[in-house]
This record gives sequence, C-alpha cells and structure tokens, in this order.
Amino acid sequence: MNYLSGKIPGELFNNTPYLSHLNLGNNSLWGQIPLSIGNLPVLQLLVLQQNQLSGTVPPSIFNKSSLQILSLWRNNNLTGTIPDNESFSLPMLQFLSLSGNNFMGRIPVGLSACQFIQVVSLSENAFTDVVPTWLDKLSNLWYLALGGNNLVGSIPVQLTNITRLQKLDLSNCKLKGQIPPEFGKMKPLFYLHLSDNELTGPIPASIGNLSYLSFLVLDTNMLSGPIPATLENLGSLVLLSFGWNRFEGGLDFLGTLSNCRELSYLGIASNSHSGSIPDNIGNLSKNLVTFHASDNNIIGGLPATISNLTGLQFIDLAGNKLNKPIPESVVTMENLQVLLLTSNSMPGPIPTQIGRLRSLQQLLLDNNNFSGTIPDGLGNLSMLQRISMSHNQLSSTIPQSLFSLDNLIELDMSNNHLVGTLKVDVGSMNAINKIDLSTNQLLGNLPDSFGQLQMLTYLNLSSNSFQDSIPNSFDKLASMETLDLFYNNLSGNIPVYLANFTYLTNLNLSFNNLRGRIPGGGIFSNISLQSLLGNHALCGAPRLSPCTIISHSTNGQILKSVLPAALAAFGALAVCLYNTRRKTKNPGATIGSSDVTDAISHKLISYHEIVHATNNFSDDNFLGMGCFGKVFKGQLNNGLVVAIKVLNVRLEEATKSFDAECQVLSRVRHRNLIRIVNVCSSLDFKALLVQYMPNGNLDTHLHSKEKPPLRFLTRLDIMLEVSMAVEYLHYQHHEVILHCDLKPSNVLFDDDMTTHVADFGIAKLLLGDNNSVISASMPGTIGYMAPGSSPIMTQLIL
Repeated sequence: MNYLSGKIPGELFNNTPYLSHLNLGNNSLWGQIPLSIGNLPVLQLLVLQQNQLSGTVPPSIFNKSSLQILSLWRNNNLTGTIPDNESFSLPMLQFLSLSGNNFMGRIPVGLSACQFIQVVSLSENAFTDVVPTWLDKLSNLWYLALGGNNLVGSIPVQLTNITRLQKLDLSNCKLKGQIPPEFGKMKPLFYLHLSDNELTGPIPASIGNLSYLSFLVLDTNMLSGPIPATLENLGSLVLLSFGWNRFEGGLDFLGTLSNCRELSYLGIASNSHSGSIPDNIGNLSKNLVTFHASDNNIIGGLPATISNLTGLQFIDLAGNKLNKPIPESVVTMENLQVLLLTSNSMPGPIPTQIGRLRSLQQLLLDNNNFSGTIPDGLGNLSMLQRISMSHNQLSSTIPQSLFSLDNLIELDMSNNHLVGTLKVDVGSMNAINKIDLSTNQLLGNLPDSFGQLQMLTYLNLSSNSFQDSIPNSFDKLASMETLDLFYNNLSGNIPVYLANFTYLTNLNLSFNNLRGRIPGGGIFSNISLQSLLGNHALCGAPRLSPCTIISHSTNGQILKSVLPAALAAFGALAVCLYNTRRKTKNPGATIGSSDVTDAISHKLISYHEIVHATNNFSDDNFLGMGCFGKVFKGQLNNGLVVAIKVLNVRLEEATKSFDAECQVLSRVRHRNLIRIVNVCSSLDFKALLVQYMPNGNLDTHLHSKEKPPLRFLTRLDIMLEVSMAVEYLHYQHHEVILHCDLKPSNVLFDDDMTTHVADFGIAKLLLGDNNSVISASMPGTIGYMAPGSSPIMTQLIL
C-alpha cells in the first residue's frame, strides 16, 4: 500500500532462501512475476494483489509445500492456465484469490487436495467447463467465488454438502437449470449471489430456511412464478434483489418482508408484477434506503404510508401503470434523494410542498398526465441535479427560481403547455449541461443570460414562439453539441460564430424567419437543408438561391426600384399575349385558364403542419405506399381531412412525378378527377395534398372479401364516370393529357361513391401544336393496360 512502480527486480530473491512472507500488494508494479519468487523454498505468504502485473504466473508458485496464502487478484493482465494434478501441490493452502485477471482453462482439480483451504476466489476470469462437483471435498471452505467466468451447466447439488459455506458467488456465468431446493440445508450461508445467468423456474421455498442470509441477489435470469412467502423468515436480510426476471403475481409479498428489520435494499424491477402497492409497505424496515420497482405492471399509486419509511433515499417506479396522484405525504420524506416516476399515467398536480424535500437530487416525472402549475418551491431544492417533467400537461410559467439551482445538470420541461417569457438570470447555473424547453408556448426573446452557461452542451427551445434574433451572447457557448431552435419566430441573420463551435454536430434552425447569407465552415460545411427549411430569405448554400450583390450607388438604388416593376409589367404582357394566342387556337378552352395564377397566389402548407396533421407520420394514419412514396391521412389546422402523398425526394423519378402531378392537377377541373388541395415543396421535402376518399379504391371493391359485391348499375356508373374523366382529358381540355396509369387501384370513391381518377405521377401532356411525340412503349405500373383494353372495363364487366 505504497506508490511503488516499475518491475519487480528478479535478482532480489536469488539469495533469500529463508524468506517466508512477501507482500507487495496495492502498488503500481508492472511486468511479469519473477521466476525467482517460485524458487523460495519456505514461502508461506505471497501477496501481489492490485498491481499491474502481466503475463503468466511461474508454475513453481503452484507447487510449494509451505504456501498458505496466495493472492494475485485485480492485476487484470495475468493470464494463462493454472497447473493441474501433480503440478498443483499446495497442501497447506488456506487462502487463494486469483480474481480479476485473465486466467483460462479448467478450475484445477488439484484444489480438491487442499484440505485446509477456507477461501477460494476465482471470479472475473475466463475459466471454462462446469462448476466442479468435487468442491464438496473442501470441508473447511467458507468462501467460494466463481462468478464472472464462462462456466456452463447447472448448479451442482454437491455444493450443499459444504457444511461451513457462508458465501457463494456464481454470478455472471452461463449457468442454466433451476436453483436446487437443497440450498435450504446450507444453514451458515449469509451471502448468495446468482445473478446474470440463465436460471429458470421459481425461487425454492426452502430458501426461507436460511436464517442467517443477509444478501440474496438473483437479478437477470429467467426465473418465474410468484415470490415465496417464506422469505418472511429471513430476519437478517439486508439486500434482496431479483429484478430482470419473469416473476409475476401481486405485491402481497411486500407485506411479508416486514419481518426483515434490517432490509436496506429491495429490488424487483423489470418483472411482470401486477396489482397495486399494498398500504403495509409502510411497515417495512426503517433502514430501507432503496426501493427499485420500475418496469412492471403496477397500478394505483404510491400509498401515503410510504412516508413511514423515513430512511428511504431512492424510489424508482418508472415504466409502470400508476394512475393516481402523488400523495402529499411524500413531501415529509426528508431523506429522499431520487424520485423516479417516469412513464406512468399519474394525473393531478405536483405536490405544492415538494420544496420540503431538501435532500432531493433527481426528480423525474416525465411521460405522465401531471397538470397545473410547476411549484415555486422547486427552486429551494439546492441539491437538485436532474429535473425532467416533459410530456405532461403542465400549463404554468416556469418558476424563475429554477434557474438559480447551482447544482442542476439537466432541466427538461419539454412537451407541455408552459407559457410566458424567459426573463431569467442564470448566472449561478454553473453545472447545467442540458436544457430542453421545446414544444411549449413560450414567447419573447431568447434570454441573453443563456450565454453564461459555458458547460451547456444541449439546448432545445424548438416549437415555441420566441422572436427577434439569436443573441450575440450565445457566442460563449463553445461546448455546445446540439442547438435546436426549430419552429419559432426568430429573425435576423444566422450568427457567424456558430461555425466556430468545434463540438456542434446537431443544429436545427428550420421554420423561422431568418434571412441573409448562410455562414460557411464548421457545422455549415455539411449541414442538411432539412435544418434550414422554412427560412425563405436565406441564401448562399448549394441548392438554395445565390446571394445577390447589391450596389450602394445611386444608380443601384434606382435600378433596385425600377427593375422589379419593369419585369412585372413585361411578365403581365407576356401572359396576356400567351392567353390570347392560346384562346385563338383553342376557342373552347376556358376551363383551367386561371389555374396558374391560382397556384402562384395560393399559400403553400408548411412541413410542420403536415407533421402535426399526420401525428408525425404515424402508422395509424398510413394509407398505402406507391413507387415514389407513401400516402398518409391527415387533418389540417382548419379541420379539413386530406390524403397526403409524401414523395421520396432521393429518387429522381419521384421529383419528376411530383412535377408532373402538380402540372396536371393544377390545370384540370372535372367532377371525376381527384382535386389537389395544396402542396408542400422544398429542396428536401415534397408532398401533395389531395381530396381524402373515404371509400377506398375500385381494386379493393372488386377483390376484397370484406366488401359486398358491386351491383350491375353501380359498375355501369363507374364505367361511365371513368369514361367521362378520360374524355375530358383527351378531348375537352385545351391540352391533351394522357394519364398513362389507368387501373382499378387509381380509381377512388368519395362519401357518395362518386368516381375520381387519381395518381397523375407519370401523366404526359400533348401540346396544342401536335408536335409532341409519345413513345408507344410508355410504361405504366403493374396492372396497367392501354385504354383500348382497359382493365377497369374488363374487370367491371366480369
């Protein structure tokens, strides 16, 4: 236990034949164990533990007639196999610890001859094979640790014959089978650690016979069944943990543990326990520090009697089905440090007196149904490190006192209904690493004081109503890794200093009112356009409009004023001449003459509204998939239900399809053609919004067993309406439009079963001068047939 380093000098032991005790443990020695140590004839004690020794152990060390204590644990780099049979001869050995190294091979059979041995610790190595059955010959053994190896097979019943065994560790192996009921015979046992194996079956009721048992750890197996009531007999129990198994049934066994007056840790997480927490949980040991019961199927709420457990510091009930409010009595638990209630369905307000929990360090209440205000008293909890209340229904302002907690590392209030401005002073938040206030109703300017948070790596203020520019004070946030300001009302230029943030890897500025040149370098060298969408006045990046250089001269000012007016006048004259010429060539073509103007003047829908309308493109709103994208049902902000066709912009054909469909649907007007409602078009996202057809398509009505067969007159109506739509496209429209993909799945029905021809993704226009040539091999999708032998007509007749 010094600070010795370097190698052990081999020559040091060449002339020390009477050396009996050698203890160099707990230093920083490295290199190999010298061979000369194995030649010491009367060595009784060899302790080299907790160094950095490596390589193999000299075999002669395992063949010493006087050696009683051998400890090499926690060197981490010792390797090789242990000699066996005649090469392993330690008749006087009482203590053997080789844990925490890289020894491999089988556990040496020679150990069976060590009649005086009391401690065997071989854990955290790479020993293989099964747990030896000959271990029961070691009648003086009271400590056996074989955990953390590659042992297989079942737990041998023979271990229960070691009548003096007090501590047994077989954790983190690959053991299978059941826990032997014979374990109930091992009366002296006070420590049983079997976690991280593949054990199955129930906990034997005979475990309740082990009256001295203090530590019972069965985590991470495949144990099942109910918890035996016989555990109430374990009066000496200090730690009980059987999480991450398959136990089921109610929680009545918690009441039986009231006899365990020394119980400090109770872990039942990640099982299938159901029912509610009984009121008699308040009768458990006053020494209970940890109650870990997350990820079960527990309902109800925290009983008010839990406040009787005055020593409780850690409560974890996350990932259950709790559906009652937090009892007010919880605020009296003055030693409580961690309260985890994430991902339940707990309603009601957060207790107003929660500020009395002066020891609280973590408060995680996210993903529940909490409502009302955030208590001001939270700002009094000076020990708080993490607060998460996201995904609730809180509707107050954020108490300014929260921003004065100098130990706070994480603050997450996202996805609520929080209101007000952030006029805060955060000068004392020296430790804050993450702030997430996204998806609320916050407004006003971004706080300048946030620039003082030099430890901040994650800041998400998206989906609020912040305005004005991004503060210059943010240039001090050099540790920032994620900055998300999506969907606010921010204006001004993108700060150039963001390009200098070395660690910034995630930046989202989309859907604001930012303008001007996009900075170069840093995060902007490979930023996705998705992160800049919705800022129509930005320029300078690839696939965006170039930035215009404007002269500041007088002539430039005149040009700036006159040129747009001249261009507008010239454009209007050109449109008039074109329409006059077109009407001369097509006197009857009045339908669709104002479509271009309508399309230009129509306000495009935003990407954010589409995300909201489809519930973030959820599976529940999914209608189908085509060659170029997916179709979702969505409800717009004005209540209109539409079908939203989202194109895969990575496919060049998809972009052409989008353009073709826009070109056609913006020109045509007919009761039997699908009507376009709106579009969303950017460089990285394209979507068409068309009428929603609640009665599906013709293909479904013809072939689905769940639909009643179409009557003859209905079939005739469909044929006539499809024919009228095609006639309009071919003969009545001023430009001939070929659908090119007419098939039953593209014939849709509204509420009244009126027919609508849809999907003009590969449609072609023939110009009025008849100079266009259409290839005879023009492709359609699978199921398409040329109009002369239309599958719609054929299938309807059949």
